[in-house]
Amino acid sequence: MSTFIDLLRQHRHELEQDYGHHFNSDIKRAISAMLRCKTEKQGLSQWYCSHCHHDDRLTLSCGNRHCPQCQHRTTSDWLERQKSKLLPVHYYMVTFTLPYELRSLARSDPRSLYQAMFRVASSTLKDFAHRQTQGELGFTIVLHTHSRKRELHPHLHVIVAGGQYDAKRHQWFKGKKNYLFNEFALAKVWRARMLESINQTIPAVLPRDVPSKWVVDCRCVGYGLPALQYLSRYLYRGVLPDKDIKSVTENEVTFEYVDGKTKQRRSRTLPITQFLWLILQHVLPKGLQRVRDYGFLRGNAHQLCLQIQLLFLSASELYRPVSRTAQQKVVRSCPCCHHEMACVGVSRPS
Repeated sequence: MSTFIDLLRQHRHELEQDYGHHFNSDIKRAISAMLRCKTEKQGLSQWYCSHCHHDDRLTLSCGNRHCPQCQHRTTSDWLERQKSKLLPVHYYMVTFTLPYELRSLARSDPRSLYQAMFRVASSTLKDFAHRQTQGELGFTIVLHTHSRKRELHPHLHVIVAGGQYDAKRHQWFKGKKNYLFNEFALAKVWRARMLESINQTIPAVLPRDVPSKWVVDCRCVGYGLPALQYLSRYLYRGVLPDKDIKSVTENEVTFEYVDGKTKQRRSRTLPITQFLWLILQHVLPKGLQRVRDYGFLRGNAHQLCLQIQLLFLSASELYRPVSRTAQQKVVRSCPCCHHEMACVGVSRPS
């Protein structure tokens, strides 16, 4: 059982008293799903062993993307999908952040703000690439909503394959070594376009003290598959893994985080209901896609990506494009004879 879900179950009434006025339909839905997860209220899967005739029933997971018990496959699933698009190039991570003064918009209108962030970041990168070579970038954007201390801090991590593809010439331009774009120029365009988009799409008054300088970080993170493996671990961790919760008392929770400046591990202690709300405020609007592919990495561009892989294959016999892997079948071993069991059905509560 997840420590977070256990605390949520024990202190739900106090949480609703203290923070219920902040709950929207998405948060209520996530709470309900997490409290059902791996209980009989969620349902049971029925398993049968044809070797020793052992019959078993297991509680089902809720499948909610915010549930700490249902996130364990996310990293491996993303990495397997990216392997089919892997290129023998350097990869970059570009991070677009919002200043503190605008983070309140993530509470008042998260859907509009996050959609604007995706739209502006993708258009900015595409325009910078177009100015360089007229080629097409391939990149993936992942939305994060929390800081290291788990406060609300919306930002985007963008994984960019180093180089551009010119479809007219059928050529690959690898670009400069260890350089993608000027991050200061990116930051200026990011700021101007985000403010314009917020003014047009979000019915809110912008604060007067919006900083004149915003931050965009752009760095090379490695080459080929090792870079993707590093990024998958970095991008797909939950808001707070159980291993970082160090102690729980009758009234307080202590968790650890890595300080961004010193890189030292620090601890933070909060009242239980404040801790629960700290995590729940990061529930995303229903249907909002947190991970999005663009350019030659987009979902319907498999043939284009394969053509680019073949360019590298013709240039080097050391590289082999990775084929798409079939979806893995869920397998369970019999606890009695250790032969493979078969799932014979699922029962849901009426």
